[in-house]
Amino acid sequence: MCGRYALTAMPDEILNFVSVADFEEDFPARFNIAPTQPILVVMASERRQPGSNLPQRRAFLARWGLIPGWVKDPKDFPLLINARAETAVGKASFKAAMRHRRILVPATGFYEWRRPPRESGVQPQAYWIRPKQGGVIAFAGLMETWSSADGSDVDTAAIMTTPANAALRQVHDRMPVVIAPEDFERWLECKTQEPRDVADLMRAADEDFFEAVPVSDLVNKVSNMGPDLQKPVAVAVPEEKPPKRDTDSQMSLF
Repeated sequence: MCGRYALTAMPDEILNFVSVADFEEDFPARFNIAPTQPILVVMASERRQPGSNLPQRRAFLARWGLIPGWVKDPKDFPLLINARAETAVGKASFKAAMRHRRILVPATGFYEWRRPPRESGVQPQAYWIRPKQGGVIAFAGLMETWSSADGSDVDTAAIMTTPANAALRQVHDRMPVVIAPEDFERWLECKTQEPRDVADLMRAADEDFFEAVPVSDLVNKVSNMGPDLQKPVAVAVPEEKPPKRDTDSQMSLF
């Protein structure tokens, strides 16, 4: 699952990374992006690159939480912030987007929580998971435009996830799908690349791609939005309880 992420690079760095030249809106660094908020997404456009048959890319803002076009009332529909890579192509909520509206979601990392068993008494530990080399990355995503009864349109999006690699499995069993820059064109090209043609891209990142940094529980609150969310903290080691003495097994002297 991916329920929080960050995008803190400079706008020029982000747009250069995804090869978008005509996004005029300015956007600040965001350290705690949460579901239902607007997120920056990138998709192929109908226009072609000058001197090439390759489609240009356009960036725009979409609501994080995909709403399929056939939904009548979003209030009666679950919040779809993630789409499982293993099942998205066959799910009614995602299969149209998988075929026609694949997107990139720029990020500089994401947050995840390691949740010990409740009976352990240990509190969940938040982690800031970032690329070891730094910089911007791109999650695989899906997009749908939902039309309300009053005729207004809302662009909505979900981030694709896959089973976590061995390095991150100790934190959580799933992670976002990361699309490498050399695969951007293939992922975004929905006219010639069917879902089966890009299935190989929907996999976990290499074991050494990310590092997991323990951080405080400040990230738990959406209202906390500063860089201190990513400040490393020491992970508390739970105290070992002495084994319970089995008095029933002791022999009585009387």
